Amino acid sequence: MLKRVVINAISIAVATALLPQLWLANPWSVRGVVTMLVVGAVFGVLNTVVLPLFKVLTGCIVLLTFGLFLFVINASMLLLTAWVCNQFGLAWHLDFSWTLDGVIGLALATIIVSATSFLVAKFLGDN
Repeated sequence: MLKRVVINAISIAVATALLPQLWLANPWSVRGVVTMLVVGAVFGVLNTVVLPLFKVLTGCIVLLTFGLFLFVINASMLLLTAWVCNQFGLAWHLDFSWTLDGVIGLALATIIVSATSFLVAKFLGDN
């Protein structure tokens, strides 16, 4: 489980470093690293608890869109993670608005987090 938290933290940190819509206070300090590990843990818990519920509730839509709706589910999980982190006062934020820049930023964040998580998991040997 600790390996999964580190994988999540690395993938979210990469997206945070690449995109202006994701923001972390003091990213190169010990506090920034701890914040990313906590964000990775929150993301992991939400993916364990909420993601299966989303998949069950939207199963028909996922089948009708040939799995493309999973992208929307993953984006909503990232938004939910940002909301939970904001509620706990963590110094990691996702600036999202229903504008073209906000939607493109969220889409890019979702792609980067998914791709980086996949690559780091393969590199670390996590199934």
